[in-house]
Amino acid sequence: MKRIYVVGTADTKGEELDYLADAIAAAGGKPLRVDIGITTPARPADISAAEVVAGAPDNIKSDLASGDRGRAVGAMAAAFAGFMKTRDDIGGIIGIGGGGGTSIVTAGMRELPLGLPKLMVSTLASGDVVPYVGVSDIIMMPSITDMAGLNRISRAILHNAAQAIVAMAANPPPAMAGKPALGLTMFGVTTPCVTAISEALRPDYDCLVFHATGTGGRTMEKLADSGMLAGVIDITTTEICDLLFGGVLPAGEDRLDAIARTRIPYVGSTGALDMVNFWAPETVPVPWQARLLYEHNPNVTLMRTTAEECSEIGAWIGRKLNACEGPVRFLIPEKGVSALDVEGGAFFDPEADEELFAAIEAAVTQTPQRRIERLPLHINDPQFAEAAVAAFREIARQ
Repeated sequence: MKRIYVVGTADTKGEELDYLADAIAAAGGKPLRVDIGITTPARPADISAAEVVAGAPDNIKSDLASGDRGRAVGAMAAAFAGFMKTRDDIGGIIGIGGGGGTSIVTAGMRELPLGLPKLMVSTLASGDVVPYVGVSDIIMMPSITDMAGLNRISRAILHNAAQAIVAMAANPPPAMAGKPALGLTMFGVTTPCVTAISEALRPDYDCLVFHATGTGGRTMEKLADSGMLAGVIDITTTEICDLLFGGVLPAGEDRLDAIARTRIPYVGSTGALDMVNFWAPETVPVPWQARLLYEHNPNVTLMRTTAEECSEIGAWIGRKLNACEGPVRFLIPEKGVSALDVEGGAFFDPEADEELFAAIEAAVTQTPQRRIERLPLHINDPQFAEAAVAAFREIARQ
């Protein structure tokens, strides 16, 4: 078994670090205590904070020495993230912390490969953990009490955490080998299309379908950047709508940049670009409450994109595609972009769709590698899925 990194601030959590390391050793693990504190440690660790920071750039070291706690915590997070990239002996990692410690430890965890056990025992674990987890597979465990000395509850929580990380480290997942992996994006309103594509390609590819909720797109592109994807079929680019128009499931500004960087085969489309996502109806911002809205379920409200917004979306996509020098095929379904955008459907608006399609065509500089193709089909027609499969097979052969 490789080492289990036990990470925390030895200046304020030294007692808890020692207790957790001892519990891991008692369970059969090999703990390695790592200090990420910004002041003098109360107890020694196996790897000191000075060792963590040793390879960091000078500006990070300067921030650590500034005397400003906020700057120092941010700098230690950056230093620990860089330190994690240099380690090849990690069988698992477990962290403990409050606000500062959680931000530092998880910054390093996010740099580690998917599948490597990551467990964070935190006072913040029962709240919004998106800033800490990001698109990683970090497990957040609530500490229940604050970590200000051991007590009957913290001992029980840390004991359970030790058992969990040792079990995970001792039983790693199977090697990610076999068929090449393919990333696909899906929403409920594009499910028939993506399901058909996956079924057609599954004999040759390990199809990884990502829910296009902002996090899904970012996760897919992180995997592309890490070299884990042989290609992407990005049928559902709806996260761009939320990014541009204030929805609750937005892509990042870097959406599609991983495709440009990696040059992997890419088939894209306009799936669900007819909608912006909000939560329950009462959460829709006041300026948009008079817009065409659709209650997808009691907790999700969809707003139809206008022709003007569709033109802006198309131009944004076109600029991104122009940066892609790998093989790109972008398919336009002329008869509708979602299950709601169909004749008689709640979001059927051919004029808005045409603004979207025309803006994409106008913005994209087409080359033999980068091509736009219109199809007289709805996005959920079986023939559209067949066309996407054929386009991907064509560029994958290249």
